Amino acid sequence: MPDVTQLLDSIEKGEPQAADQLLPLVYDELRKVAAHKLSLLPPGQTLQATALVHDAYLRLTGGEKEKWQNRRHFFAAAAEAMRHILIDRARSRCLRKSELLNEMS
Repeated sequence: MPDVTQLLDSIEKGEPQAADQLLPLVYDELRKVAAHKLSLLPPGQTLQATALVHDAYLRLTGGEKEKWQNRRHFFAAAAEAMRHILIDRARSRCLRKSELLNEMS
């Protein structure tokens, strides 16, 4: 089985099966990153680490092709994608609350 860096290179070259091979290799580590990020948030969050991993992975491997230099660069990009997902969710919640308050007044 190829290593993470080789698979990242294959993804960048457009080889579709590489993304399918990559996920099992990086899943456990991505889940730890996601669990840590979620643990920093206030209690009551509904997003689970698994969903955060899948959302971040789709952002990383779908759409624009990023050139990751190595495993470390990939995990840094994954952590950043998770951060953006959490920020987007927080903004969306605040907007919904604001709209609800405006409807009540």
